[in-house]
Amino acid sequence: MRKENEICHRKGIMGGTFDPIHNGHLVLAEYALAQFGLEEIRFLPAGNPPHKQGRFDGATKEQRLEMVRLAIAGHPRFVLDEEEMHRRGLTYTKDTLIRMKEQEPDTDFYFIIGADSLMAFDSWYHPEIICRYCHLIAAVRDGVNSAEIRRKMNELREHYGASIFLLKSPEIAVSSTQLRRLIKERQPIGHLVPEAVSDYIETHDIYGRTRA
Repeated sequence: MRKENEICHRKGIMGGTFDPIHNGHLVLAEYALAQFGLEEIRFLPAGNPPHKQGRFDGATKEQRLEMVRLAIAGHPRFVLDEEEMHRRGLTYTKDTLIRMKEQEPDTDFYFIIGADSLMAFDSWYHPEIICRYCHLIAAVRDGVNSAEIRRKMNELREHYGASIFLLKSPEIAVSSTQLRRLIKERQPIGHLVPEAVSDYIETHDIYGRTRA
């Protein structure tokens, strides 16, 4: 018999603006599933993130949501979570995690973050609460070397009592910022995003791909 409050589920969360989602996100999710024995990865597009205020060169919320939907279609353990998309005002990770834990108290959540987010984690809204409600999985990417990653991981353990692990995965040399630039320059992106996402971007003229 399972003891009260014993964790019996392990689920991953990959948050982000996904503007646009790319193959790097999908590869990290695949490796996290395998390395940590997760039941699923929830892709959690940010609805109105505070760190992106004032930027007007991206896709709409609806377009970002649809690109994620297209990218993960057919993968049995990739799930689209629309919670933050439907919330008013600024969206904060700590609020989302609290709600998830209230709804699924027997689930252990693993939040996947890239190196850029890890290095800026102290600036997140209430990082100590985030660490209380989930484990962190740090991915080596974005040009930050593994020594810097490990040093930051140790800082978060010391400052916030973080349960944090390093994701062993190949470094994928692609970012959403890079993709938007390539699209505006009318460069090919088919090798960097799923075909369905590339087609959607072109069909809906997102990021100025077909503009004169």
